[in-house]
Amino acid sequence: MTPAQRAMERLLTWTDLTACPAGCGTGRALRTPRDEIVHFHSARDVDLHLTRRAIQRFHYDLGGSSAIRLVPDSCWVTVHLDCATDVDLLLGLVSVALKAHQDGPPSAPPAPAGCNFRRVTVLPRDAVAER
Repeated sequence: MTPAQRAMERLLTWTDLTACPAGCGTGRALRTPRDEIVHFHSARDVDLHLTRRAIQRFHYDLGGSSAIRLVPDSCWVTVHLDCATDVDLLLGLVSVALKAHQDGPPSAPPAPAGCNFRRVTVLPRDAVAER
C-alpha cells in the first residue's frame, strides 16, 4: 500500500470527509459538504486546501518541513509522502484545514488550476540530499 493510499484509508474513517473525483480532474479527493479539502494526485503527492489565512498563520512551520511545498498565491499546499511521519503530518494538517474551512464561506467549485497539481515539482528526499 502506498503512503497516499494509507492516508486516504485513514482519512475515510473521519465522519467529516467523503471521497469524490478531484475537481482539478486528476486523482481522487476528500471533501466536506462545503469544500474539497484533499486531492490525492499520485502514490506520494497530495494537495491540501488549507486556506490563505491558515497558510499565513503556519507559514514558517510549513516552510520548515521537507515534505511541504508552498506555491505563491495559492491556498493549497503540496505534501510529499515519503514515510509514515509524512502521513501523520498530512493528517494533522487535514485537521487544521477542516477547522479553517469550518468558519469561512463555502467555496465555488474549484477551477481546474485551483490546486497545485502541475505547479509543483517534488524531488525525492534522496535526490535533494545528493545535490
